[in-house]
Amino acid sequence: MKWMLLPFRRYAEFSGRSRRMEFWMFQLLGLIVGVVFYTLILAGGGMEWITLAAATAEGSAVQSQLEEFSFGPLAWVGIIGIVVWGLAAFIPTLALTVRRLHDRNMSGWYLPGFIVAVICLSLIPILGAILVLALEIGWIVLMALPGTPGTNKYGPDPLGQADAEAFA
Repeated sequence: MKWMLLPFRRYAEFSGRSRRMEFWMFQLLGLIVGVVFYTLILAGGGMEWITLAAATAEGSAVQSQLEEFSFGPLAWVGIIGIVVWGLAAFIPTLALTVRRLHDRNMSGWYLPGFIVAVICLSLIPILGAILVLALEIGWIVLMALPGTPGTNKYGPDPLGQADAEAFA
């Protein structure tokens, strides 16, 4: 659990290095939070809304039902939870990714370059989606590779630390 919360303790720390364990445990935490909140949204009427919207797109006569539809309280709890989580985790996610790049002895400026590349490639019909998928798979592989052993220009090897308490 401490690895999942470590990025919040190092909230806006863009310098230094981070282990793969810290990165992937934080990703797992984000997945768990997302599953919980999206389940609340679906349980609170989101599934019905999706069904009505799909039926309306097919041209059926449910347009009036879709206009009168309202989400239940569970859906609103899920929606608010997703927004709060997104706002709370945005900066730690960026900082953690930059530190993970530093662990690979790469500049943090690769992150905005990746984001711009994904946006630009997304504008290309069909082929762009394939290229974005390939780029995202490459990014996942990059984040999964081990860091450079020993000290690099971004700091000491985080594997040389005993545990997460070293960054307290």
